[in-house]
Amino acid sequence: MPSPFQYCNSLVSYSRFHTREVKAGTLGIGGRNPFRIQSMTTTDTMNTMATVEQSIRMIEAGCELVRITAPSINEAENLAEIKKELRKRGYDTPLVADIHFTPNAAETAARIVEKVRINPGNYADKKKFEAIEYSEDTYRAELERIRERFTPLVKICKEYGTAMRIGTNHGSLSDRIMSRYGDSPLGMVESALEFVAICEENNYFDIVLSMKASNTRVMVQAYRLLVHRMMEAGRNYPLHLGVTEAGEGEDGRIKSAAGIGTLLEDGLGDTIRVSLTEDPEFEIPVAKVIAAKYSSYRKHNPIPEINGKLPYNPFEYDRKHSREVFNTGGGHPPVVLTDFSSGKEQLTEASLSPAGYHYSVPLDKWNITEQACDYLYAGSRIIDFETPGTLGIIYDYKTWKANKKSGRYPLFNGKEYFEAKEKSEDLNFVIADISLVRDPESFPLKKLKENVILVITTENRHGMAEQRRIFIELQQQKCRIPVIIRRDYNLPDEECLRLYASSDFGGLLLDGFGDGIWISTRGKFSPSVTNPLGFGILQATRTRISKTEYISCPSCGRTLFDLQETTAKIRKRTDHLKGVKIGIMGCIVNGPGEMADADYGYVGVGPGKISLYRGKEVMKRAIPAEQAVDELIRLIKEDGNWVEKEA
Repeated sequence: MPSPFQYCNSLVSYSRFHTREVKAGTLGIGGRNPFRIQSMTTTDTMNTMATVEQSIRMIEAGCELVRITAPSINEAENLAEIKKELRKRGYDTPLVADIHFTPNAAETAARIVEKVRINPGNYADKKKFEAIEYSEDTYRAELERIRERFTPLVKICKEYGTAMRIGTNHGSLSDRIMSRYGDSPLGMVESALEFVAICEENNYFDIVLSMKASNTRVMVQAYRLLVHRMMEAGRNYPLHLGVTEAGEGEDGRIKSAAGIGTLLEDGLGDTIRVSLTEDPEFEIPVAKVIAAKYSSYRKHNPIPEINGKLPYNPFEYDRKHSREVFNTGGGHPPVVLTDFSSGKEQLTEASLSPAGYHYSVPLDKWNITEQACDYLYAGSRIIDFETPGTLGIIYDYKTWKANKKSGRYPLFNGKEYFEAKEKSEDLNFVIADISLVRDPESFPLKKLKENVILVITTENRHGMAEQRRIFIELQQQKCRIPVIIRRDYNLPDEECLRLYASSDFGGLLLDGFGDGIWISTRGKFSPSVTNPLGFGILQATRTRISKTEYISCPSCGRTLFDLQETTAKIRKRTDHLKGVKIGIMGCIVNGPGEMADADYGYVGVGPGKISLYRGKEVMKRAIPAEQAVDELIRLIKEDGNWVEKEA
């Protein structure tokens, strides 16, 4: 495994990785250009007018590159008609042909559109989930075969001035790559670099690279490793960022922001595509909000550089273990702390419902959901009723001191902890701004007792990097105190909150930092918004699973059924199956490989025909679509993974 980033200080002090400029028509990608926003049509490419109309809706929403699938030479040829109609209507947005399996379609499209996207896992390779033993000679022979198949496209792109994206997908690595490197970020990087080398042999450099996965950990590690390898070789190709098959609604947005935002925080990325199981014009505003957050990051408070080597490997996930304090730290998953401190009305049993605690008056008992917060911060508001034993109530120090009988834990503000004569014998929360934590005289970490949980917050615009810096310092000092990450937000709407929080917390959690999260909006948004958002971020980073996970492709012209309608049907009947992962794929291109590590797969294999998978194994082939959801549930039941939904 390579050593940590050569530019590891970019992880704590924003420094954008400077890439070469690649032109798609007149549009510059990389270099000093802003982040470019793109999406992909979902219409049948042979339906010229439908594709044109959808493209226009995308462009008017802010899409700067329009990608269109070309699964065969017929669709590739029809790109000329689509382009002609768009230009006739006054739209000169560059078009990108999306290619899988069909080199002749790519070669045709490269003469028509401004950019082609090829997938090295299936352009000249195959995927049958076969383990193949290669000697050095046979492996080189396979590379030579790929060189012969791929070189004609490279020469056409060079002749016509067509840009190319070499887009590796985690789920569609070829059997050849899988046999040598496994199902890994390293395999993704090697798959792309083999094709890059062929381009360079032909003096062709108009290349954009991507490393997409539905697993945010894998996606982040692959991009970081790719950049590391490029830096070693003196390469600097632009990066297309995206979490593939992110899903729909809130979950899809959280997952996309966590993965894309983490890399933008690292200074990586030149163009963005948010993949949602929704109409493509709805992807654009989401991508624009994420991009806007980082477009102004050149102005932030300075953060000290790292002395010596990075004390962890940014190319692998490793949970940084702290000591166990109650249910926090140690081997426990990250906790969720929900803020109820705003408001003057009396808190009642019903007030806790948004936090996942539902009180039944007739039964006089609590129903605790899978997304019930672990701690509730009441501030100065008194709770004078019996709460569930699984819920920790936190007061500010003055309220706790004045009403010790009604309070479980105090919350100290920084130096207040060291100045206070009286402390909770059970548990103390100490909240401190990072600037205070970094001052050993006013905030001596070594004097924090064994029953303390530290809460770190920051006002820095580049807060994730600053908080990461504190975790690195704690590692260097071998300080194992549990740490909850807190961020305060004053944002205009829920969408901004969702995307900002997902990117701010996501990068730290994906690096294995943090024993809990606290999203504070100072009362602007209720716990009914912030509590599920906290659990959604943990789910997206795979640090705590509290609900069913859906790996749902964003639909395109290859899709063989209504993805949005079908996803809604499957979600309605299965969203109570905690920890089960279901892949919903519109066609065989995004089939068993793209589902990667899903437990079950629902894949379109023909008009009105669905195949069901257990992992990567086909269990039921080409069954009628109207029976497929029932058959999927029957398969889950056969495996013993089904539980009945509570009334």
